[in-house]
Amino acid sequence: MFIFTTWLSQRGARRFILLKGFAVLSFGPEIPFVHELGFVLIKAESGESELRYTPRPEHLNSFGVTHGGASMTLLDVTMAVAARSVDFEQGVVTIEMKSSFMQAAKGPLVGQGKLLHRTGSMAFTEGRIYDAQGRLCVQATGTFKYMQRRPAAEGGLKALPTD
Repeated sequence: MFIFTTWLSQRGARRFILLKGFAVLSFGPEIPFVHELGFVLIKAESGESELRYTPRPEHLNSFGVTHGGASMTLLDVTMAVAARSVDFEQGVVTIEMKSSFMQAAKGPLVGQGKLLHRTGSMAFTEGRIYDAQGRLCVQATGTFKYMQRRPAAEGGLKALPTD
């Protein structure tokens, strides 16, 4: 259960939340789908990110390995966190993502992201998923658009316009 107490570290580069009394890194605003998958943020600084993910049985495909959609979501979040790690006040939305599946992703997984280039409004990133033996399973590149977060009157976040 998340307790939404957030603060910036002294360096201002990391956001934390309290999780059952322990300070852990936070993705920023709550993303229910990410919470449901159980991603754990390990690192988010200087254009790099690392997430851990242990797929549950309902996240597997008919071959008993991590479903491609779960892998792509891990990469999407990993790359987005890398893009945001240089400025946590900005949000990002995915513009484009290309994934290459090298081998089945089984067991506990590590997603690593890197910000390759940033303009005033765009981020170009890469992400990789490794299995517990350190084998590269999935690789992706992604393009993200930086978005200014606008708080809603009730203290929540406004939805992005769809037009």
